[in-house]
Amino acid sequence: MPDEPVQQETVRQAFIQQASSCRGLGSPFTASLCALAAERLTGDHPVGAKILSWSGDPSPGGDSVPLRLAGALHALVLSGSGKQLASFYPPRTAEADDLWSAIEHACRTHASFILDRLTSAPQTNEVRRSGALLPGFLTVSNLFEKPLALSEVGASAGLNLQWDRYAYRLGDRTWALRPSPVLIAPEWRGVHPPNVPLHITSRAGCDLNPLNPANEEDALRLLSYLWADQTDRIERTRFALAIAAANHQMVERADAVDWLEKRLQEVHEDQVHVVYHTIAWQYLPASSKAKGDALISAAGEHATEKAPLARLQMEADDQKHSAALTLQIWPSGEKHLIGRADFHGRWVEWFGWPGLH
Repeated sequence: MPDEPVQQETVRQAFIQQASSCRGLGSPFTASLCALAAERLTGDHPVGAKILSWSGDPSPGGDSVPLRLAGALHALVLSGSGKQLASFYPPRTAEADDLWSAIEHACRTHASFILDRLTSAPQTNEVRRSGALLPGFLTVSNLFEKPLALSEVGASAGLNLQWDRYAYRLGDRTWALRPSPVLIAPEWRGVHPPNVPLHITSRAGCDLNPLNPANEEDALRLLSYLWADQTDRIERTRFALAIAAANHQMVERADAVDWLEKRLQEVHEDQVHVVYHTIAWQYLPASSKAKGDALISAAGEHATEKAPLARLQMEADDQKHSAALTLQIWPSGEKHLIGRADFHGRWVEWFGWPGLH
C-alpha cells in the first residue's frame, strides 16, 4: 500500500497539474474545478476517499484521475441527473464556495455513479484534429494520385474516420466535398496544403473500448469528457456524432497491434492504404508500440507502387505544447515532419512534404 499522506499529496499534485493544462488549453472552468479539488477534496465521502487513496498514477500522464472526476460530474449535468450541480455549471458563473458545495453534494448523492465512472479512463474524440489530418491526406493523395483506404488506430467513436464529411477553413482556403454542419477552422500557420482531388474507398478503425455514435449512453460518455465551458467543442462533437451515426460508422473492439496485424495483411490494389492515429500511439505499452512499428515497417517492405502504404501520425514528442505531424510512405520508406498542431487542433503549423507544392 502506498504511504497515505504521500499518496494524497501525489493526487493533489495531479489536480494542480491538470488545472494548469486546462488553463493553457482554454478551459478556465475545468481549471477552477481541478484547483478546488486539489485544495478541498477530503476523504469524508466514498468518492473523495477513493480518489485520495488512488493506487496507480493519478497524474494527467497516467490514469488522468482529475479528468475522470471532471467527466463524471459533467455527465451528471448533461444527463439532467445533477440538477443542483448544473445550476453552477457554464454558461452560468459561480463563486468557488458555491461550486465546491455543489460538487461535494453531487459526490455524496451520486457516489455510485461517480465511483463507477472513476474506473474508466477518459475517452475523447477531438474532431478538430481532423484539421491537422486533412492536409496530410491531401499530401498522400498528391504523392500517389490514388484513392485512399483508411485504417485508424485508437478511433474511439470513429469521428475522425468521418473527416471527409466535414467542412474546413485552412487559412484563406476552404475545403469541403459536401455541405456539412461541422466546420473546422484552426488558426493556420505556414504554406498552403495541396489542392488536389481526394477519394476514399474504405474506412475502418479499432479501439479497446469503442463507442457507438448512435447509442445515447456512449454519446453522453464522449460528450462528458469535453470541458463544460467549451461549448463550441460540444456542439461540433454533437454534429459529428450525428454524421457518424447516419453513416453507420462502427469501430471494431480490438487491441491495436492484433488489429493492425490483420488489417495490414489486406492488399489494397490501386489504392493507398493509410494507417493513422492521433494522440493514441503514446498510450500503448512500450512493447505494443515496438511490435506495432515493426508490423507497419514490415508491411511497408511489401508495399508496391500499385499498392502503396502510408502512415500519418499526430502524436506528442519532445516539444511540450504541441504534437508532431509526421508522414511516412512506402515503398520508398521516406519520412518527414510535415507540421505541428495544438493537441486539441486549435492551430496547425504546416511545413508540407519537401518539394511538393
